[in-house]
Amino acid sequence: MPVKTETRPTAPGTVTPKPRPITRPADDGDLAILGGRPAFGRPRHVGAPNIPDRETLMRRLDAVFEGGRLSNRGPFVRIFEEQVTKLTGVKHCIAMCNGTVALEIGARALGLADEVIVPAFTFVATAHALRWQGIQPVFCDVDPATHNLDPAKVEALITPRTTGIVAVHLWGRPAPVAELEAIAERRGLRLMFDAAHAFGCGPAGHMIGGGGDLEVFSFHATKFINTAEGGAVVTNDDDLARRVRLMQNFGFTGLDEVSALGVNGKMNDLAAAVGLSSLEHLEEWLAVNRRNRAAWADALAAVPGVELQNWGRPENRNDQYIVAEVDAVAAGISRDHLVNALRAENVLARRYFYPGCHNMEPYRSQPPAGGWNLPATEEVCRRVMVLPTGTAVSRSDIARMGRLVARVVAKGDAVTAALEENS
Repeated sequence: MPVKTETRPTAPGTVTPKPRPITRPADDGDLAILGGRPAFGRPRHVGAPNIPDRETLMRRLDAVFEGGRLSNRGPFVRIFEEQVTKLTGVKHCIAMCNGTVALEIGARALGLADEVIVPAFTFVATAHALRWQGIQPVFCDVDPATHNLDPAKVEALITPRTTGIVAVHLWGRPAPVAELEAIAERRGLRLMFDAAHAFGCGPAGHMIGGGGDLEVFSFHATKFINTAEGGAVVTNDDDLARRVRLMQNFGFTGLDEVSALGVNGKMNDLAAAVGLSSLEHLEEWLAVNRRNRAAWADALAAVPGVELQNWGRPENRNDQYIVAEVDAVAAGISRDHLVNALRAENVLARRYFYPGCHNMEPYRSQPPAGGWNLPATEEVCRRVMVLPTGTAVSRSDIARMGRLVARVVAKGDAVTAALEENS
């Protein structure tokens, strides 16, 4: 911590006192981007893993090794699936090795082919899971207020080649389920929801998970509840659940009998042990996320041009993502320059989901005739900034990060000049 000294004038003939050290908090000095020292020595991440109680976890891991069944739907996988069905109120949960494979198997089980409508404002796995199977993602614009698919724009993109819709509950905010279900039923389409962000979201007894034909959760390390790496397909359709379970285990229906085409998409028992240990902290981690969101709201309340996205009742959110939008005119600095200045302070804010799937390969090089028409997506890609939260971030961290945001905005011209000079 930087130290400066202060001396006071004394009467003639008296002894001059020793200099008194005055400590100065790091975030009272120059911004790192302007030559100061970073405010945080250790980075504060978006999506730092929530770690369950290690003693409990180690007991479960010991039980896995002692039982000798590390995979092939061991006992902890079965218990984990049962717990997920109870929490979501959905009939079937098929645990997977990761969320992307769950999306791929879900799409194949639904018979998706040819063209499928999907948002461009999402993690690229949503689109890749389709394209990897030879399905053409048709990118649809989003509602700029919710960041979710706009049903009216979905309807306008349907052609004879369309076989389905993949919607995303972005940030855990429910997509327009009823409207999309009505479109899918009316137009004879399959409907899948990417619920990677949404575990634990929704009112008690009606959590996200039962929409459309099926939904897909991610239990990646960055998610609210994690299995270190994992995912799941959930559905109320008995026949669909049977097909998904076949596909995620090579199509085996008996010890030596394969009855369908399949791959290895199974969750292992070690991952399920992490998941069960994580589920025991569900209420605790929800409380931490809600506390942190309230702290961020207080920290940013007086910062011009930086506004937290707000939706629904707090008890219906998991608040795993602290999503702000930056109005460059009101803030006096662009979102990108603000993010870069924060990252210089070891506050690793992110530009989710920049630059949009349509501006990534292979989609960027193969647009439809006339290109992608996604003005709302382009706008939110320019504005969205996701900030650190989770159990690895304290309220004092958030207060300090909020002051940094305020100082970067206040010095917007100088920060912009420094970044553009070094670009």
